Amino acid sequence: MASAAEQLASNINFGAIAKAEELKKRIWFTLGALIVFRLGTYVPLPGIDTEALRQSFQQASGGVLGLFNMFSGGAVERMAIFALNIMPYISASIIVQLLTSVVPSLEALKKEGESGRKVINQYTRYITVILALFQSWGIAVGLQSSGTIVQDPGPFFLVSTVITLTGGTLFLMWLGEQITSRGIGNGSSLIIFAGIVAHLPSAIAGTLELGRQGAISTAIILGVAVMAIAVVFFIVFMERAQRRLLINYPKRQVGNRMYEGQTSFLPLKLNTSGVIPPIFASSLLLLPATFASFTTDTSGTGVIATLAAFLGHGRPAYMFLYAALIIFFAFFYTAVVFNPQETADNLKKHGGFIPGIRPGERTAEHIDYVLTRVTVIGAGYLTIICLLPELLVSYAALPFYFGGTSLLIVVSVTMDTVAQVHGHLLAHQYEGLVKKSKLKGARRR
Repeated sequence: MASAAEQLASNINFGAIAKAEELKKRIWFTLGALIVFRLGTYVPLPGIDTEALRQSFQQASGGVLGLFNMFSGGAVERMAIFALNIMPYISASIIVQLLTSVVPSLEALKKEGESGRKVINQYTRYITVILALFQSWGIAVGLQSSGTIVQDPGPFFLVSTVITLTGGTLFLMWLGEQITSRGIGNGSSLIIFAGIVAHLPSAIAGTLELGRQGAISTAIILGVAVMAIAVVFFIVFMERAQRRLLINYPKRQVGNRMYEGQTSFLPLKLNTSGVIPPIFASSLLLLPATFASFTTDTSGTGVIATLAAFLGHGRPAYMFLYAALIIFFAFFYTAVVFNPQETADNLKKHGGFIPGIRPGERTAEHIDYVLTRVTVIGAGYLTIICLLPELLVSYAALPFYFGGTSLLIVVSVTMDTVAQVHGHLLAHQYEGLVKKSKLKGARRR
């Protein structure tokens, strides 16, 4: 079976997509859904002065608004109906995932299989609605308190904005689920991916324009281009890197037949946490700057404004805390999603063991020992990837879209989507081989 799979994989090429009807339907459905998402980012909220919004956004774009605007594909700066994007759903998914490992009832639901997952997904949707209502209310109040952005402020504007933004998030949540089930790739990740990629051309054009005006030297632009390519290759290498633990299975007898012992590997990814640590770290550090941008009372103590200046882009305190938070969330999220004790119990149940390590508690300790050291490398990798672009954004005045978080998301989602396309092609070619073998067998008869 392994040799057949390797032979099929070696024969895969993108020309085979034309023959895979199911795969073509999935690709076209995914593209159509992403086009619908992009169109929605240009439909503005009613009652908004676009020129006043543009000027206000330029002043506050360095805070959380800039991060959200990157993920939403520019919907925040246009204050479109998809301004919240799918981020409330992502936050709700992370919250439910964290609670699943803490609350025994949710952990029991997770082990029930498909029925339990449906209940957990329903809880995720409920939390998404709550977060979307809260965030949309905050946006509506912030817009109205600005004094110039809202043309006709009042209760009607607040209610309509909350309903519109919440409805936009729920529509994107549904659209993402449809992409996952009927398209290619993870729907939520592809929606964020589309938002980031859509603004990359304008970011590159803005960088070239700065070079033409002399604000950035040509050497810096070429250096950034070379570094971006090197960083992409580095991300691909690290995202695919694994530490494999050798697992042996002893000989076993089933009926009158004796089966030889087998050998397999337990893969431990260097970066188990994915892009969650940079997103969480960025959001926490940028909160003071965002709160300061909405502060209009200049007679106060100015604590928020002082804290925002202390944690500004490029400041040593910002860089240190950014790295510390990335490392913390890398270890924290890895501990949440990977349970060494549960893995050791499953190995013991199926008769597997690590050579030289006793099954059970000692195996769990060994897996935790290896995972901790692997996570050190993964956390260091995330820190380097995120801090290098941050230095370029701060000192070279490059566009915000060259951030490490955006590069991580783009590369990771691309790798996942390509892997799914290859999987569909492999299944299609395998089905073709099975049909041919059945036809040959029928002809021989």
